[in-house]
Amino acid sequence: MNAPLKVPAPVPQPVSAWQRLSPSRSTLLNLARAVLAPLLGLLLFLLVWAAIASRSEGLPGPWSTWQAALLLFADPFYDNGPNDMGIGWNILHSLGRVGIGFGLAALVGIPLGFAIGRFAFLNGMLSPIISLLRPVSPLAWLPIGLLVFEAAGPASIWVIFISSIWPIILNTAAGVASVPQDYLNVARVLKLSEFKVLTRILFPAVLPHLMTGIRLAIGVAWLVIVAAEMLTGGTGLGFWVWDEWNNLNVEHILIAIIIVGLVGLALEQSLVWLAKRFDYAS
Repeated sequence: MNAPLKVPAPVPQPVSAWQRLSPSRSTLLNLARAVLAPLLGLLLFLLVWAAIASRSEGLPGPWSTWQAALLLFADPFYDNGPNDMGIGWNILHSLGRVGIGFGLAALVGIPLGFAIGRFAFLNGMLSPIISLLRPVSPLAWLPIGLLVFEAAGPASIWVIFISSIWPIILNTAAGVASVPQDYLNVARVLKLSEFKVLTRILFPAVLPHLMTGIRLAIGVAWLVIVAAEMLTGGTGLGFWVWDEWNNLNVEHILIAIIIVGLVGLALEQSLVWLAKRFDYAS
């Protein structure tokens, strides 16, 4: 009688030190890596800034800028007239103009992008116009806005609108054009109305492209508003930067640069969160 076959025992695989870590310790290491890397980058930035400031007679360093920021934000909402407002009011005025201009761009650009991507004739009709106007510098539109609206505020909103509408239109149209034709054929067989095709098929498929266009548009709008307010005056971060330059207050200019970056980062991250929240693919 044959002896039963003996199955060799599996050879134990070596376990790395990382795998031997407990889940809690691994989480702590991941958290430390996520926090430590940005802190080191920020520290490097401050060191480079301090080194350049020490060799430049007119450029303030990080410490003097920090002290000026503490004084500036001690009372950010004072109001001594239209040309003498706290930094808080200037930020809110800029955000308000960006909100109106960007909102109008989204209100016009999203339906137009859907229509361009859906109908080939309309795409062929509007593509030359978009290709002609899209490369125009945003500030080149400012004199037209001042001529038509005869006021600085509406002219700034017009510049934001005309600058931020193109990414919305192009990305939305690209998303509609990328929808598989089989989906539309099924909709035609089922005799779905155009509204149901839009809401049940096109919108879920186009949403990632649409959110990309919106993110690009809000970035352009926030960049343009500072330059537009520098030229039009009145209120807002751009006017405040130009006014501080006339007063030779370089610390406040550096503070404004940091504020512009932080607000822009907050706007972008908010849209990233919104895109994940309404991601149909997840």
